[in-house]
Amino acid sequence: MIIEIKNLSKTFDGTEKLNIPGLQIEENEIIGLVGNNGAGKTTLLRLVLNLLKTTSGSILIQSRPTHETVEWKNITGSFLDEGFLIDFLTPEEYFYFIGEAYGINNKEVNIILNDFIPFMGDEIIRKKKRIDKFSKGNKEKIGIIGAMLIRPKLLILDEPFNFLDPSSQLIMKKLLQTYNQKYNTTILFSSHNIQYVMDICTRIIIIDSGKIIYDKPNTADIVKIDLYNYFNKVKK
Repeated sequence: MIIEIKNLSKTFDGTEKLNIPGLQIEENEIIGLVGNNGAGKTTLLRLVLNLLKTTSGSILIQSRPTHETVEWKNITGSFLDEGFLIDFLTPEEYFYFIGEAYGINNKEVNIILNDFIPFMGDEIIRKKKRIDKFSKGNKEKIGIIGAMLIRPKLLILDEPFNFLDPSSQLIMKKLLQTYNQKYNTTILFSSHNIQYVMDICTRIIIIDSGKIIYDKPNTADIVKIDLYNYFNKVKK
């Protein structure tokens, strides 16, 4: 087991926004978190990464409480939003900074970046341009690459397809599958793109009003009907 959540709750201004009695994520799973805006998906990811303090309960990564230890950070890569970027650096400087933090020298970083050439195209490196000058889509690419650079055992992403063009979305799908299979990476990501969730996830979780209301292995035909029925009901 790589993530274990027990009796987790988060309250903002006296209102409970998240309540998860229990959740376990096993190694090598690809978990898709789905739900409408404000459902609690990003709040859950931020709590797992210890970016928010829990109101109650505990979160463990590889049996280590995230709020008490730091060892879990050595195996975790994440990108939730532009706040994760150091935008006065160039992409190369940013990647080298991450490498240095994890004990990966620049030469090794350059080798690892070869995995991302199709994803980057000719838009990211060797542009002599600071990250803050890039488009939202390319900032998304830079953040995702930074999260995957260390070949983490746990990868956490919030809406990784959000600002990507269609070609990059397809490459992103393949990257997630490759990392899961080649590096035994457990992947936890949120997305509004139900089709991509269906295509690559081994397990799908629906969050609604801060609660997990659905958690099943991705048996495509059954889950597709379940998701259609849920979101069609919500729409009405």
